[in-house]
Amino acid sequence: MRSEQEMFDLILGVANKDERIRAVYMNGSRTNPNAPKDIFQDYDIVYVVTETESFLRDEKWIDVFGERLMMQEPDKNDQAVGIETHYERTYIYLMLFTDGNRIDLRLQTKGAMLDTYLEDSLTVPLLDKDSILPPIAPPIDSSYYVKQPTEAEFMNCCNEFWWCQQNVAKGIWRDELSYAKHMYELTSRAPLDEMVSWWIGMKYDFKVSTGKMGKYFNMYLPTEYWEMYTATYSNANYEQMWDSIFVTCELFRTLAQEVAAAFSYTYRLEDDTNMTAYLTRMRDLPEAAQEIY
Repeated sequence: MRSEQEMFDLILGVANKDERIRAVYMNGSRTNPNAPKDIFQDYDIVYVVTETESFLRDEKWIDVFGERLMMQEPDKNDQAVGIETHYERTYIYLMLFTDGNRIDLRLQTKGAMLDTYLEDSLTVPLLDKDSILPPIAPPIDSSYYVKQPTEAEFMNCCNEFWWCQQNVAKGIWRDELSYAKHMYELTSRAPLDEMVSWWIGMKYDFKVSTGKMGKYFNMYLPTEYWEMYTATYSNANYEQMWDSIFVTCELFRTLAQEVAAAFSYTYRLEDDTNMTAYLTRMRDLPEAAQEIY
């Protein structure tokens, strides 16, 4: 596997030799001083270019970065299904190489760069031939800090969590595994993860990032809560799914009540009590109930 220095030498070497590339900057986890470092971190690179057309016309130019295992071109994929794209301003190649390195390389015109450059606090300039990159502070992950919820956001999260439980229960009772799993993972987990993030943010004065999709939860949750969180993941066995659902409810209830108390928000205990009782009845509801209906 090529070293970090070899990769940067390559990335900047290509840019220095190509007159169409006027600046280079990087963002992502490699610029984050608080992110754990490992060999699988992507190189999130932006080439600021005079125009994109010539690059897109002959894509063999990217071969210089190494032998590719696979590549994805999201803009091309979007255009193929009718989603509006702006090739003339920006285009990205996601490239995984046979040595394990990955470069997410975006081409961006100066105009597009000026629209977005200062939006990401993890931006680091690497090369600027014409002094076109705006001044920017040293990288810090403040753009990704958990933000304190308003009371309306908090209450909506709680309402969504408890409401969605009935769909999961219904799917299990009907023996609709795919439906039940999707409802559990796509509708129940989202508000759970949101509440976990708020709880962690609260504990760290909202000056912390929990990472994409909560990948740093284990760094900030106390052992007891982390063990509960891991137990919210279930397999295809319905009894094990039910166990996970009730752990999920217990964890959500615990964290939500702590967040509510910290900000003097209202936690609708009635929804919690009613839906917990409903889930308990549904778990014990016999198949014969269908015949009675």
